[in-house]
Amino acid sequence: MVGKTKKPYRGLGMEGMLAKWYARNTANSMDDYRRAAAKLAQRLAPASRVLEVAPGPGYLAIALAKLGPYVVAGLDISDTFVRLAANNAKKAHVDVDFRRGDAAAMPFADGVFDAIVCRAAFKNFTEPLKSLDEMHRVLRAGGSALIVDLDKNATPAQIADAVVNMRLGPINGWITRMTFQHLLLKRAYRPEDMQAMAGQSRFNNCELHLEGIGFEALLRKLP
Repeated sequence: MVGKTKKPYRGLGMEGMLAKWYARNTANSMDDYRRAAAKLAQRLAPASRVLEVAPGPGYLAIALAKLGPYVVAGLDISDTFVRLAANNAKKAHVDVDFRRGDAAAMPFADGVFDAIVCRAAFKNFTEPLKSLDEMHRVLRAGGSALIVDLDKNATPAQIADAVVNMRLGPINGWITRMTFQHLLLKRAYRPEDMQAMAGQSRFNNCELHLEGIGFEALLRKLP
């Protein structure tokens, strides 16, 4: 009897119409992606090799590719997202290598990236510790991984304010708010949980910064 393969994500798979709905909604936050890309670029040297883990429609990776001479790749478990992201990169006239793969078993050689970013997706990984160790493996010595995600301590009022800033319509805004409050918060980590997990990983530690309804965790691979 063949054993079952562990599903690499928590919750519903982001495929088909669900993935396209998400892509349309998040397109309203394009300014946020551009700001995030500019902030990330401040840490990068020219020609840096950057991997975005779980890029979804690819907006952040594409925004980063527009900013400088970087070699940018994206790895997502969703076939639909990989196709959408590749089409979005083509329309934006940038070269980003989007491919399908599992964050806990990345299809890359050791030490090939200078930086990794994972935004709003880490809480959905079935094997988060393995995913951290994989990030460590594919980073070069001295490289860093930035994980940006929802803080489990976020209050309903904070979430409501954040959704307002997403500039969604009334129906999509309500759906998004309910998704945050009744689904995503259940999967989210507290900052202290993230710190503990980083300590168990090959990174051994991380730097944490709280911002809005989320946190940023910066993990460095020692030289």
